[in-house]
Amino acid sequence: MSFEGLAARLAHVRAEIARGQARGGWSHPVTIVAVTKGFGVDAVQAALEAGLPDIGENRVQEALEKMATPVGPRATWHLIGHLQRNKAKLVPGRFALVHSLDSAELAAELGKRAAAAGARQRVLLQVNVAGEAQKSGCAPAEAPTLAKRIAAEWGSALALEGLMTLAPLTDDTDVQRRAFRGLRALRDQLQEEGVWGPTLSMGMSADYATAVEEGATVIRLGTMLFGARTA
Repeated sequence: MSFEGLAARLAHVRAEIARGQARGGWSHPVTIVAVTKGFGVDAVQAALEAGLPDIGENRVQEALEKMATPVGPRATWHLIGHLQRNKAKLVPGRFALVHSLDSAELAAELGKRAAAAGARQRVLLQVNVAGEAQKSGCAPAEAPTLAKRIAAEWGSALALEGLMTLAPLTDDTDVQRRAFRGLRALRDQLQEEGVWGPTLSMGMSADYATAVEEGATVIRLGTMLFGARTA
């Protein structure tokens, strides 16, 4: 598959990030995670050639298959999709950052596996800010207790670096903004309570501009960079 339009798309994204940060009054770096879910390893190669070392996958197995190719070791891998506990053993030492830690049970299993591997796994706590039943993530009201528990009980094996959320799938920027602003407010609350985690992973192809305005430090882009996925 040809990704010859990637350079122009990436230039557009970076310009949008600059505009969004100016509107929001931010100046921190924004990491672009290139989501290659549904694309072949050629998308990973294209991202690396475009200067995007951070590669995101939704499924552990698809990521492992790409990691095993010659280009795999050149990428910094992010797990952005739901992680089942029975797949936790495959994560430490392979993924630089897990965006989707969403329960105490998963934290315990991932922490155990990381400790056994002699690794300290970097993680984000996924929060279902919008309260959508079909989405993973802990409830906002549960997030402070869970974040403190992760730091206290599994801090030697899990490095909690911040929060992640998925906004509702809508073109209504006000709805998107409420979700992103809610995550930022929760992050700030946690920091006031002694849980330091500056990372805000929020914003995808359809809503990243709003996420950047609201303080995103990481955005996760697939179709915006690579075009539409084929069936």
